[in-house]
Amino acid sequence: QGYTDSRQHNHTSRGSVTLTCDVKESADLKYEWFRQTSSEEKSIKTHESGRAISVSEGGTYICRGWRRDTNSSQTESDPVVIQQTVQLTVHDKATLTANSTTIPAGGSVTLTCDVKESADLKYEWFRQTSSNEKSIITNESGRAISVSEGGNYTCRAEGKNIIITESDSVTVQETVRNSITVKLQHSWSQIFTGETIALRCEIQGGEGKVWKYEWTAPNTNSPPTSSEYRISRVSVSHSGDYRCRGSSDYLLTGWSDAFRLTVSSSKPRATLTAQSSIIPAGGSVTLNCSVEGSAGWKFDWFRRDSVSSKAQLMRGNEANRVISVSQGGLYHCRGGRGDPVYYTEDSSDITVQQTVRNRIDVKLQHSWSQIFTGETITLRCEIQGGEGKVWKYEWTAPNTNSPPTSSEYRISTVSVSHSGDYRCRGSSDYLLTGWSDAFTLTVSYKPRATLTAGTTIMPVGAV
Repeated sequence: QGYTDSRQHNHTSRGSVTLTCDVKESADLKYEWFRQTSSEEKSIKTHESGRAISVSEGGTYICRGWRRDTNSSQTESDPVVIQQTVQLTVHDKATLTANSTTIPAGGSVTLTCDVKESADLKYEWFRQTSSNEKSIITNESGRAISVSEGGNYTCRAEGKNIIITESDSVTVQETVRNSITVKLQHSWSQIFTGETIALRCEIQGGEGKVWKYEWTAPNTNSPPTSSEYRISRVSVSHSGDYRCRGSSDYLLTGWSDAFRLTVSSSKPRATLTAQSSIIPAGGSVTLNCSVEGSAGWKFDWFRRDSVSSKAQLMRGNEANRVISVSQGGLYHCRGGRGDPVYYTEDSSDITVQQTVRNRIDVKLQHSWSQIFTGETITLRCEIQGGEGKVWKYEWTAPNTNSPPTSSEYRISTVSVSHSGDYRCRGSSDYLLTGWSDAFTLTVSYKPRATLTAGTTIMPVGAV
């Protein structure tokens, strides 16, 4: 009917807005005002009939005019949207606590979000893992929640015109059922002071994850965080129980069963035995090196070719504890194992003599074919091809308790009891001849001289 609706709105310092309804013909008019929100139908503001009104609530506003005399209305104005600015009060941040930071296998823990202003608040919960961004836990709006998954948790709260800022995070680990074992890297049943050893923490079913390890152990202030627990120069004080567990992201294994480590205080000594102390001519003998009560040893073999010479390493790091030797000498051995190598005490020396093929004879120094009691005789032991060596001699003889060690066997005042077989052999350093053939000595009783005469009658005048 020729009227045009228009509007104007101004913000005031008192938190309100003035709305004005303009029409071309404004004489004798009354005004109607309407407000609508997203949750309500359009409603008339019945007590606001002036051309201008002041509003302090947000909403969509519409006006129209009425002529008083005809009671006819103008068309509605275009809507004007008024947004209400809400002043929020920000309180201190929330405090998150957990009744435990470790979830038992198959169980849960309780998280509680504490705030100073606790009336009519809604709580929000967040969980973050290393592989995911922080995500909200839906359908959990209470002050306390129960969780069964590991992660990094935070909470915050909101109320009418109130914001509680997000809490510091609390890390919760979930216990998994993986089997976990501590093993000695070596198969040695006995450990000795000074050795270097390594224990390993093995998690079955944990392949593909990056684990961080935790250890409990005696005599240590800083256990490793790797799967290997290495001890250099172990001592008796390292004896005791060792346990480990692993964590990966927010997963945690249980503790392993204890591995009991026992360290012996004494250093072991190798023991050397020989099949025989004499090598037969052209043959060999077997030597055996052992370390009692333990395993994992490899062996070093040493030989000296004289008492005064320095021992020379014959064979080193031999897995076999038995060797055959065909040379005479003074032998000893030792055991070694580990990295760096730990050595036993050296074994005692064993003398092995090599039988040589030199010809050896026993000869009577005199050329007498018959020996009588009371004579002094000398037997000699002769070694062909043994020139240049210093020989020590050994004799077998009848009727003697202390045979000589020289090449000469001298008997003063020989008697019938000295009759019998005499043999000798010689040794030089670690060479040994065979026994000579027997020299048979026969001693006869002392002979009586016999006097004879051409006649028993002496003629007169003969001398």
